[in-house]
Amino acid sequence: MGFLQNKRILIVGVASDRSIAWGIAEAMHEQGAELAFTYQNEKLQDRVTKLAASVDSELVFPCDVSSDAEIESVFTELGKHWTDGIDGIVHAVAYAPRDELSGSFVDNTTREGFRSAHEISAYSFVALAHHGRDMLRQRQGALLTLTYLGGERALPNYNVMGAAKASLESSTRYMAADLGPEGIRVNAVSAGPIRTLAAAGIDNFKQMMTFNEQASPLRKNVSTSEVGNVGAFLCSDLASGVTGEIIHADAGFHAVALSGAEL
Repeated sequence: MGFLQNKRILIVGVASDRSIAWGIAEAMHEQGAELAFTYQNEKLQDRVTKLAASVDSELVFPCDVSSDAEIESVFTELGKHWTDGIDGIVHAVAYAPRDELSGSFVDNTTREGFRSAHEISAYSFVALAHHGRDMLRQRQGALLTLTYLGGERALPNYNVMGAAKASLESSTRYMAADLGPEGIRVNAVSAGPIRTLAAAGIDNFKQMMTFNEQASPLRKNVSTSEVGNVGAFLCSDLASGVTGEIIHADAGFHAVALSGAEL
């Protein structure tokens, strides 16, 4: 029996079988969780539906996280199937205009780009908590989001997304403080660089992967399954005493300033 047996978890943000969200979904499925999914638009509907079927789920709902009405609708529909609440929500959604990720942060960041990056990448996590709160409260569930080291440090070609991730990490702590008295835990996984569809928008990503592999203590890059295992743990009863945390799953890269290879 897996450590997520009889747990019901909604995963928001699967885009392909290479996404970190899918690595989390697979890890949770292996540990016995029942899963539900959302898809952003009709273009992704068939892809997400097929992936959901591969982990024995028929619960797939449309959800553009920029719409409170669509977020509310997800929980309304999900409540018809899971009538006694949910055990977790995984938020794996991020966006920033690609042309604002590189070059000068000050010169290239626009008011609209800053707003949209924060709305989609950070506020949507708060919105999911708001609309899913009643269902989470029923089973003392957990909220999980995905972040990156660019929210802690200034990194090349990340710019406004770094500011949005910093907002997301701060929101994680405030949400943990707010929801903790109801038994709801809130955490984040800060994953190392992984070849996903989202990563394709970052300039010089291959060089970033190479540097991370050489500089990290474990001398490797992490996989979606490794990050997925951490996410599954954080949404399980094994992590019942953990909330407000940003857990790094990056082969230790965040912990060092220089690697042995650079000295």
